[in-house]
Amino acid sequence: MQYLLLIYENESAGAARSPEEQKTMMKEYFAFNEVAKAGGNYIGGEPLEPVATATTVRVRDGEVLHTDGPFAETKEQLGGYYLVEASDLDRALELARQIPAARVGCVEVRPVMVLPDLDSM
Repeated sequence: MQYLLLIYENESAGAARSPEEQKTMMKEYFAFNEVAKAGGNYIGGEPLEPVATATTVRVRDGEVLHTDGPFAETKEQLGGYYLVEASDLDRALELARQIPAARVGCVEVRPVMVLPDLDSM
C-alpha cells in the first residue's frame, strides 16, 4: 500500500538554523532516503519552496479566486513529502518517525486512496 508522508515544520525555526545545523539535517535526510530506498519503500519525494511562494486556487460559482499563501494560518507549514510503499500502517509510521523533521515538527501519514477503474464502475 502507498502512503504519503507529509512533512510539517515551522519555517522560521528552520531558517534560524546555522549553516552547520542545516548541513547536518540535510545529511540526515539523505541517510533516510537511502534507508527508504534500500528497504524498497521509496517511491518519491521532494522538498517544497516556502509558503510565501504558494498560491491557493478556489472556484466558487464559476469564479476563479487566487490567494497568496496557504489557506490556513498554522504554526507548522508543509515543507515536503515522501511517497512510500509500505506493507501496512505500522511500517509507514516506522518510516515517518525516521524523518528528521519528526523531531522538530511533525509528519502526517496518509494512505493513498486506490481508485477503481472507471470502466468497472
